[in-house]
Amino acid sequence: MSFDMNKLMQQAAQMQEQVQQMQEAAANEIAESSVGGGMVKVTANGAGRVLSIEISPEAIDPSDPEALADLVLAGVNEALRSAGAPGRPRAARHGA
Repeated sequence: MSFDMNKLMQQAAQMQEQVQQMQEAAANEIAESSVGGGMVKVTANGAGRVLSIEISPEAIDPSDPEALADLVLAGVNEALRSAGAPGRPRAARHGA
């Protein structure tokens, strides 16, 4: 049994290229989440980046900032989970 270093290097380069392609594809996957009855909407991509956060004026209660923080956190987590969920249908990742 012989060991072919050139073949091993080719396979490693191919795997590296595939990983890069997968990362680029993930960055193009966009997901939206809506929480609190639509008061907070978050858009994120599969690369783990939050692209936008929309907060309805009704969600802003100066006497209860924790509620808004909870809504934003839930929206961000849901959008990131949806955008990066492997095997999830593309339509579901787009909030459809």
